[in-house]
Amino acid sequence: MPNTKQRTGKPGRPTLPKGIAKQSIVPVRFSDRERKLLLAAARANKTTVSGWIRSTLQAAMGLA
Repeated sequence: MPNTKQRTGKPGRPTLPKGIAKQSIVPVRFSDRERKLLLAAARANKTTVSGWIRSTLQAAMGLA
């Protein structure tokens, strides 16, 4: 029996409200070793790699 349920809206995550969404992306390249170390550090801190990088940079800049 085919699925007749219609989907509404666009697929994917809904857009975040202004002021909550991050406004820019900074591309950075890491070696495989660096990426593995970043992932391990993020897991140890129970956060995402992006979150770990963000909090570490904020601490280094004196913002945290």
